Amino acid sequence: MDDVNPNLESSLPEKRRAGRKKFKETRHPVYRGVRRRNGNKWVCEVREPNKKSRIWLGTFASPEMAARAHDVAALALKGDLALLNFPNSAIVLPRAKSSSPRDIRLAALEAAKAYKPSICSSCSLTTQIIAPSSDHDYDGKKVFEVTDEAPNALFLDEEALFNMPALLDSMAEGLILTPPPIRIGFDWENMDDFTMDLNLWRE
Repeated sequence: MDDVNPNLESSLPEKRRAGRKKFKETRHPVYRGVRRRNGNKWVCEVREPNKKSRIWLGTFASPEMAARAHDVAALALKGDLALLNFPNSAIVLPRAKSSSPRDIRLAALEAAKAYKPSICSSCSLTTQIIAPSSDHDYDGKKVFEVTDEAPNALFLDEEALFNMPALLDSMAEGLILTPPPIRIGFDWENMDDFTMDLNLWRE
C-alpha cells in the first residue's frame, strides 16, 4: 500500500458540513418562511405537510410582502393550526381556492400586492413570481412579472391653500415697517388726567 503524504493531506480543504447553512444566514430574523436574496429582494417558500417538497411563492420587494404571502400559504395548508407572521390579520387575508400550489401562489400574490411599501406616485411596484413548470419541477423556471402602477395619491398643496407666498411676503414687509410715532406734545409727566384712585376696601 502506498504511503499517504501527510503534507498533502493537511493541505486539502476542510469538508463542508451538511445542512442548510445558507438558509440560516439569509432568512429573516422575525418573519417565518422569508429569506433575503440578491440584496433587497425577499423570497418565500413553504413546505407541504407530510412531504419533502416545497411550494415556491415568489420574489418580493419587501419582507412584509413575503411574510403576508407565507401566511396565505400556511392557512391554505394547515388551516387554523398554521403559525402566522401576522395572526391578527388572518381574517382579512385572501384564501386559496384549493391546496394546489398554483392556487396558493395566486392567493399569496394577491395578499402581497395588498401590502405594498410606501412609494412615490411616479414609481411602480414590480413583483416577480418565479413558478416551476410543474408542481414539483424546479428545473424549468418561468418568470411571471406583474406590474401594478401606484394608486393615485391625494396631494394637498398647502402653499396654494393658505396663500403662503403672499403671507410670507406680508410678514417680511411687516418687519421692515417703521413703528407709528408717538403723539406730538405728549408729556409723560403730566398724567393727572389719566389717573384714577381706586379704593379696594370701602367702609
